[in-house]
Amino acid sequence: MGAAMRRIQAGNALSAFGLGFTVPYLYVYVAQVRDLGAGTAGAVLAVFAMAALVVLPFTGRVIDRRGPLPVLVGGAVLASVGALAMGVSGSVPAAVLSATLLGAGTAVMQPALATMIVWCSSPTTRTRAFATQFFLANLGLGVGGLIGGQLVDASRPGSFTLLFSIEAVMFLVLAGIALTVRLPRPAALAGAVPQDADAGGRGGGMRALLGHRAMLQLCVLGFVLFFACYGQFESGLAAYGTEAAGIDPSTLGIALAANTAVIVIAQFVVLRLVERRKRSRVIAAVGLIWALAWVIAGYAGLGHGGQMVATVAFISTYALFGLGEAMLSPTVAPLVADLAPASMVGQYNSAFALVKQLALAVGPAVGGPMGAALHGPYIVTFVLFSLGITVLALRLGRQLTPVQDQPSLVPASRVVVRHRPETATALASTPG
Repeated sequence: MGAAMRRIQAGNALSAFGLGFTVPYLYVYVAQVRDLGAGTAGAVLAVFAMAALVVLPFTGRVIDRRGPLPVLVGGAVLASVGALAMGVSGSVPAAVLSATLLGAGTAVMQPALATMIVWCSSPTTRTRAFATQFFLANLGLGVGGLIGGQLVDASRPGSFTLLFSIEAVMFLVLAGIALTVRLPRPAALAGAVPQDADAGGRGGGMRALLGHRAMLQLCVLGFVLFFACYGQFESGLAAYGTEAAGIDPSTLGIALAANTAVIVIAQFVVLRLVERRKRSRVIAAVGLIWALAWVIAGYAGLGHGGQMVATVAFISTYALFGLGEAMLSPTVAPLVADLAPASMVGQYNSAFALVKQLALAVGPAVGGPMGAALHGPYIVTFVLFSLGITVLALRLGRQLTPVQDQPSLVPASRVVVRHRPETATALASTPG
């Protein structure tokens, strides 16, 4: 890992650490600490998500024209202002405006960070780079949430102001670290991306992306992935666990901790197992693992084995989701980068981030009511969605070139070998 990559990963971890301080407590802060009510808290969370949907369609083009660094720094500063404003928000308009700034800032940071990782990696190192990013982000969120839980006190609004202030500082630290990174020129990477060189010549912009069949299939697959997993964590699955399985609400925190623990412990073990295998088959295997997770969740809701068995089964469901997530991190994000023409990496990353955000918005809206009231249909629906992931992944594999599907084949490519010295020279001038 070069110096530039190390700094990018460090900034990513610190910003995730800051987010971990506040994300678990945002609803409680708005509804109870500021006494603005559950309706306002729900609106704040919705605005946080909607802000991302508004800014992401424009983010990719700016990244490709101006580079990811100014977008990342601008997003970090915007998110910092939003976090500080949220910490002192005492009215509905102030809370909504703060959520808008915070949501927009954190949203544009995602594709900017992803593009910086692409610029500072090659097809052979990209898989490990994105796995490291996912590992550090989860570690940062987990540690931040743990420390934040020790500092927060619902009877003292000032404790929440402290949390949001720490989050704001972490965003500024990310911006400061990013400004020290010397990125290689994109031209040095153009020959290292093993994809259809004519993809960018289909009309440019969104027209080119919409004409790229493999990318469209990946976006559909991505929507199903995020809808069937992340979109259910704190909505439908939580509602199902408490209503159908009789899980104590405090167990939800243990289940989420188990999910994070599996990711942190298993990430690099899993990486060694998957990085030399076909990406499409790894994603297909995730669908089978998640289908099993949903079956176990269904068993927890039957109540045949007693409360203890139901609790263990429910926690196991979250742990299996974590295993699947650890398998996805070195496959999906690098695949987006490898499908993108060199001049459209930012737009491809932003498009995929938009798909993710849509899934995270639709997932709770669909899963929440089903998980609370339609227990059997809820489980069956998401078992089928998980099996659909397997089918979609195998179909996507037929649209990929051998190198796109299995990047470990890259060293055999003469084209990559010819460009490797250029890339190494560019990376040697940057810190990692």
